[in-house]
Amino acid sequence: MPDILALLQCLDPCVSAATLRQMSIITTAIITMTGRVTMLGISRWTRKGGSYRTVQRFFQTAIPWSLVFWWFFRQHLHDADEVYILVGDECVVSKSGKQTHGLDRFFSSLYGKPIPSVSFFSLSLVGTQERRAYPMLVEQVIRTEVEKAAAKTKKQRKKTQSRTKKRQRGRPSGSKNKDKTQVELTPELERIKAMVLQQLTLINGEIALAYLVLDGHFGNNHALQMTRQCGLHLISKLRHDAALYFPYAGAQNKRGAPRKYGDKINYDHIPVQYLQESVMEDGLRTDIYQATLLHKEFAQPLNAVLIIKTDLKTGKRARVVLFSTDLDLAHTQIIDYYSLRFQIEFNFRDAKQYWGLEDFMNVSETAVTNAANLSLFLVNLTQPLLRALRQDAPGVGILDLKTHYRGHKYVTETLKLLPEMPEPILIEYIFATIARVGRIHTRESLPKAA
Repeated sequence: MPDILALLQCLDPCVSAATLRQMSIITTAIITMTGRVTMLGISRWTRKGGSYRTVQRFFQTAIPWSLVFWWFFRQHLHDADEVYILVGDECVVSKSGKQTHGLDRFFSSLYGKPIPSVSFFSLSLVGTQERRAYPMLVEQVIRTEVEKAAAKTKKQRKKTQSRTKKRQRGRPSGSKNKDKTQVELTPELERIKAMVLQQLTLINGEIALAYLVLDGHFGNNHALQMTRQCGLHLISKLRHDAALYFPYAGAQNKRGAPRKYGDKINYDHIPVQYLQESVMEDGLRTDIYQATLLHKEFAQPLNAVLIIKTDLKTGKRARVVLFSTDLDLAHTQIIDYYSLRFQIEFNFRDAKQYWGLEDFMNVSETAVTNAANLSLFLVNLTQPLLRALRQDAPGVGILDLKTHYRGHKYVTETLKLLPEMPEPILIEYIFATIARVGRIHTRESLPKAA
């Protein structure tokens, strides 16, 4: 197994030697331990030099996590032949009490409602061939008072509009044309734009990035303009009933502005020339269409992919509308890249389930930042460790890795109690035997004892 301190040596230019040693001790303890990943829990599993006070000092140290993620990825995880895309998503972590930095009410998809929690926005690099996401930049979402007031006003406006009569059709009198490329970004989009530009600056052209993939919350013109300002193409999702139009292809009037919008798309009767694929499976027919379409809220044409599923027994239909600002991107790539967005959710799951993202009890700004970044950094750190284990036992997972390290911990502590150290070959046999207890995937053979 690779030594964790040796793996972390690539971080020497961006963190101090003391912080590097503390990180090695703490990450080893987290991989080994059982129970909740809190500072007290970590201190109980650390080796010599990892007291509770040492753990406290580490979490109160300002660490340049963006450099830590990038240097480690470049040294141990980067594949020169891989094609990477940049993916962003938000992670909500429930918290009780009133002292945690950034505590607010954020919407949780798990509970289906806003809950007391803290929120983190993460950018990850996703390999399109390996199909794995690597966290690269994590920042806590802190909503300003202006942002909270704007959200409350928007909610009240929706209630008022639902009670009042809808305005008449057509353009309001006196309204003027606006340049849709010149938009005022919301604080949320400003925050994401700063993160994307920071990540691109760190990469500095070492990886050719062309696409930013975001979920349907960002399927709007403001997010599109933000992405284009960063020099990337956006891949996202529109509402299933989005009002899309074909470009006008008829004769133009001699007077007035040229017509831009043609017929509005009818999702039940899409022209057959736009059909790209049709697949039958288990009584479901999936039709995939691709066309360059217009939306009146967007500044530029969209490369839209329409996925329509039809239940042949009941006739019920469901549809998904994906889009990209790259008009030359094939429909298969748009679907594939958007589906890869979900890999970031596996990172959040592992960080919460194994590495302490759901458990930390830190309350100060620096400590909360370190706890969240450390849990997601462990998602990357464990990849070389899993790779080494899989040479002997393919299919090894995180539970196997934790069991392996825990077995080594037990053997190490037991050997300290012996009056005389056994032969090295016997020690290796004991290590291999104890480390496989409780593992799901084990080595096919053990080293022979003397």
